[in-house]
Amino acid sequence: MKKIVTFGEIMLRLTPPNNLRFSQAHSFNVNYGGGESNVAVSLANYGLPVEFVTRLPKNDIGECALMEMRKRGVGTQHIAFGGERLGIYFLEIGAVSRGSKVVYDRDHSSIADIQKGMIDWDTVFADTQWFHWTGITPAISQSAADVCLEAIQAANRLGVTVSTDLNYRKNLWNYGKSPKEVMPELVAGCDVILGNEEDAEKHFDIHPKGMDVTQGHSMDAAAYQSVCEQLMERFPRAKKVVVTLRGSISASHNSWSGILYDGKTLYNAPTYQMTHIVDRVGGGDSFMGGLIYGLLTYKGDDQSALNFAVAASCLKHTIYGDANLVTVDEVEKLMGGDASGRVAR
Repeated sequence: MKKIVTFGEIMLRLTPPNNLRFSQAHSFNVNYGGGESNVAVSLANYGLPVEFVTRLPKNDIGECALMEMRKRGVGTQHIAFGGERLGIYFLEIGAVSRGSKVVYDRDHSSIADIQKGMIDWDTVFADTQWFHWTGITPAISQSAADVCLEAIQAANRLGVTVSTDLNYRKNLWNYGKSPKEVMPELVAGCDVILGNEEDAEKHFDIHPKGMDVTQGHSMDAAAYQSVCEQLMERFPRAKKVVVTLRGSISASHNSWSGILYDGKTLYNAPTYQMTHIVDRVGGGDSFMGGLIYGLLTYKGDDQSALNFAVAASCLKHTIYGDANLVTVDEVEKLMGGDASGRVAR
């Protein structure tokens, strides 16, 4: 099978244990993660060949991030080395009515200073069927956005399917460009677009028609078809537009589903009630990893691909850390209706 390539930043994640606040912490748990690296880990867990491309500092912390990818079965042969530091983010995990909080420390990270020409994309994309990036990468710096465009254009030229998770992050867009100036050119090269109503609004001024998404916790999937239709009209290359549907009842209880629109049919996934969330960071990444697996595995069956993505990301909310460490069998068990959580022995 041809491989899948993801491109973006992996960071050191520091989290106070046991739902402590930053001001209470005397120690931090260490994990590594990032939007595109999380997708790569999901795909490797599902048994697909996957390569993660990034730029890491040549020091012990960069080596730790590299080892994290390798131990999860992710290919790392095209990673570039250089720059000053690995990006860091601090995560305070909320509970009940207290939301989680993220503080970034990623200025001048190795990938923020990446330049066009540092990655030989023609070599990277040899024997590749799919390329994935997220809206986080072009938010880091102008040069990271330039390299992202360089990769998308190479993938388009070589006939590689391109997907994006729009992933709006308001705290990252601080280098003088707005997402509305940068993202349209990048998304124009994409075949599959994943996002939510906030992503569509902040990047492209696209809103669900006839619905105020800020009111209540209901998730009327049909109301979001207009978002899909507007994205397809704006980006005619796109063959599928997918929207994640999250109802936030509290930090510990979310409802979770999704829709997929192929230009003709709107597919709706089952809705899961996640009542005791362990860690919601990486939920969207686990959805994207499940979606890519589903579209490649259940060929011509978009309903099953969507159902796999939603079930996979539902399970991710039970797992501490950024990455979704579940198997295909576990996801398909939940898809089949078994949410009992019984001990397997």
